[in-house]
Amino acid sequence: MRLNFHRLDFRFIFFLSLLMAMMSSCSLFHKTVVTNYPHTKPFVFGNSITLNANTTKDEKIRLIQELNNYWDDSLRVNKIQQFGFLYKIKNPPVFDSANIVRSIGFMNAYLNSQGYYYATFADSVKIDTVKDQLRANIHIIIDAGKNITIDSVSYDMGDSTLQKLTRDAAANTLLKKGAPYTKQVISSELDRLVNIYRQNGFYRFTREDILAEVDSVDTRLLQLTLDPFKQAEIIADAAKARKENPTWDIRVFKVPTFDSSRLRQYYIGRSYYYPETKFSDNIDSLPRQKDFLEINRRNLTMRYKKGLFNYRPLREHTYLKNGDLYNENNYFKSINSLGQLGAWQQVDAKPQIRNRDTLDLYFFLVPAVKQSFTFNQEVSLNTSDIGQTNLWGLSSSISYNNKNVWKSAIQSIATITTGVELNLLTGNQNSTFQTFLVNVSHTYVFPKLIVPFNNWKALNKLDNKRTLFTVSGSYIDRKDYYQLRSLVTSWGYEWKKGNNVWLYKPLNVELYALDTLAGLDTLFKYNPFLRASFNSGKVISQTLLLTKNFTNAKHPNVTHYIRMGVEEAGGLFGLLGGKIRNDIYRYIKVEGEYTQTIKMQKAELAFHAFAGIGYNYGTDTIRDKTLPFFKQFYAGGPNSMRAWGLRQLGLGSSRQSESDTALNTYRDRFGDMRLEANIEYRFPITTVAGFKITSALFTDIGNIWDVRKNAINPDAQFSFKNLARDLAIGVGTGLRIDFNYFLLRFDFAYKLKDPGREYNNGWATTFQWFENRKNGLQINNVAFQLGIGLPF
Repeated sequence: MRLNFHRLDFRFIFFLSLLMAMMSSCSLFHKTVVTNYPHTKPFVFGNSITLNANTTKDEKIRLIQELNNYWDDSLRVNKIQQFGFLYKIKNPPVFDSANIVRSIGFMNAYLNSQGYYYATFADSVKIDTVKDQLRANIHIIIDAGKNITIDSVSYDMGDSTLQKLTRDAAANTLLKKGAPYTKQVISSELDRLVNIYRQNGFYRFTREDILAEVDSVDTRLLQLTLDPFKQAEIIADAAKARKENPTWDIRVFKVPTFDSSRLRQYYIGRSYYYPETKFSDNIDSLPRQKDFLEINRRNLTMRYKKGLFNYRPLREHTYLKNGDLYNENNYFKSINSLGQLGAWQQVDAKPQIRNRDTLDLYFFLVPAVKQSFTFNQEVSLNTSDIGQTNLWGLSSSISYNNKNVWKSAIQSIATITTGVELNLLTGNQNSTFQTFLVNVSHTYVFPKLIVPFNNWKALNKLDNKRTLFTVSGSYIDRKDYYQLRSLVTSWGYEWKKGNNVWLYKPLNVELYALDTLAGLDTLFKYNPFLRASFNSGKVISQTLLLTKNFTNAKHPNVTHYIRMGVEEAGGLFGLLGGKIRNDIYRYIKVEGEYTQTIKMQKAELAFHAFAGIGYNYGTDTIRDKTLPFFKQFYAGGPNSMRAWGLRQLGLGSSRQSESDTALNTYRDRFGDMRLEANIEYRFPITTVAGFKITSALFTDIGNIWDVRKNAINPDAQFSFKNLARDLAIGVGTGLRIDFNYFLLRFDFAYKLKDPGREYNNGWATTFQWFENRKNGLQINNVAFQLGIGLPF
């Protein structure tokens, strides 16, 4: 089947896709429908703001976005986006010019809070007649004037200890000479100081005890003179300076108080734990009850009735010890750390003053359900590149979770997973069942780092510390080609510091046994380069993984995700001689991933990049030419290069896997290197029965390669000079249905540039559902993908 569209250049298709994106994002293409509007009176149809301010572009965008939140309610336009580029306004308010005055008042107050005290406003109203509609568009022009800057800052805490703490932390002050003045920066500075004091024992010190005083008076106006002309000159000079370079002085001081306890430093006394608290318990009365059993260890008391928990995880995850100065950061860190163990579903705490300067801590912990079962099922669809094969992936898993093994908040997770790949439309495949897999795994999660150097103080600075021990076994049957059995065990440590989550596995042992079947043996005869990937061996490795999620304070609508990992295998054990050295793989593998998501008013723009490379430095002349195939990279499928089927892209510009249409029915492709970049524009369409329906336009660019030179398959090797030739490009669109608890995704993608295409450097010139290679092999140019969740 072939659609030619009168031999139109494919750039026309690309232009249409670009036009759709413009229609969904540009107001030029937006069509607005108004319902339930007043027929004889002007109604609010639109509003806009023009801001003139001597500031950066990003700051101006931020100010305009914030100012739009200060329109009076009667001037707001509630537009509902439908189908990407259609808008609907329902029940628009009647226009009243008095509401403009109120809006200007709200906007001026906001600008004052941002340090703009000399803003001027001008407004205009344009009423358009559309049939029987009187559409009022309100426009406000704001000249923000000069932003107030800080001239000088002084601190008067009235207490030597507070003054010293303030002076020691002066380098981090938010109030700097010449910096813009805003009420927010004043508030943030006061919060910073209060936090410093409460980290150093001042438990009762609050925001009510500290104030900032702003002095906007020009000292020249305080000069005494009897000459009226001189006085007028001074006033004029002051007014000119205030307009051209307005500056204010700021004084931060402690509010006088008669309560000396607010200026007292408190020390940690005894910690009390109630690990069997019920939701119905009154935590204020629990410490007075006498029917508890107790365990006392040094300055720790655990009070209980049933004996469901051990005291050790409670002690290990409390970051305030007897004799320490009260530190509010460590107080909340203790609450969060205990809550994240999993053994308790809610953790509350209450400090209690004892004697003059002692704080006892009371922790009330509500147990979580100890044992639970979860069942998950996943479905995926991807169309093969060759013939009319459609592979449906079905997988099911059941997990058992015990959150309090040995009464020590240790988690035990056992999971059984089964899955199949089904060929529902038989093309060049001759069986419905393509792949069968089963996996059984068991993981113990210990709520601490089990290491020989427990007294290392650096460990106290880490959060969410866990030790993980995992054992898993799997069986994969790729019909007619191979059967793979594996046993994997690992010991690792996970911790968090700031936004960084680290996972280090110092020992990871993987045992594999591969049985090649008749189909794969036949492939080896015609494609001997595959023999290097399909072999058995052992992996003894260590891995390090870093993941990070963060947003920038200046751009809160932009989120970033970073993942970087490295795996090294056989470096130490490979130095040994004999059978051990011959049986283990020796390689290093590095990969990195980055995702950036930009949230706009209605839409979302997402960027994603992935890079990975592995190098086998073993000495076996056959086995060690590449990574083992279960460690290699692949591309294609619902989450990667969506114009290609799962594992159907690559390697490089090689056409080796398409060389024989009769004998080469195994199309899975693996490589030692992968590069990929994706961009996706996501926009809403409509809402049906409470479920959001959205769409997306996307482009995927990437491929996989071999790292070492292969004389049999030279086009599979990565080379910078051939990078432009080797890169594949897919474009497409999709439909997403958000069921709140999961998202169902349907993607349609087209191969804009296929390295395997034998003409025009791989670029498509006409739209074709299929195309035929020179050897008669029919290749799909389109792919339909079904996935769960977003691709990245």
